[in-house]
Amino acid sequence: MTSCMAGQPLTVVVQRIQIQKLRHGANLILGFSIGGGIDQDPGQNPFSDDKTDKGIYVTRISPRGPAEEAGLRMGDKIMQVNGWDMTMVTHDQARKRLTKKNEDVVRLLVTRKSLEEAVKHSMGSYPRQ
Repeated sequence: MTSCMAGQPLTVVVQRIQIQKLRHGANLILGFSIGGGIDQDPGQNPFSDDKTDKGIYVTRISPRGPAEEAGLRMGDKIMQVNGWDMTMVTHDQARKRLTKKNEDVVRLLVTRKSLEEAVKHSMGSYPRQ
């Protein structure tokens, strides 16, 4: 899914990912870790070239866990969780939104560098008129 129009700059390329939490006793497991947030130092983010980016990023994926099975990747930037905007939240707010006890399914809207590069490359391969 892209939000661009012919002749206009590309704004963002996103992918929808739905993760079914794994029940482990009283816990619901997603199988990934996050980093970032408006209260964190964006200079420490290894996934963004923009060292002012305070977004929430996937920093670790558990092998064969629910997140990996759903197609989430390390370095993905989380834009939304179940419809909630995640672009201007603290690390703790993001963690709480992802780990709500009464939600068995988490619907994410993510962007990833490889998606953006693929779209830019395909758009650049068409002959100009």
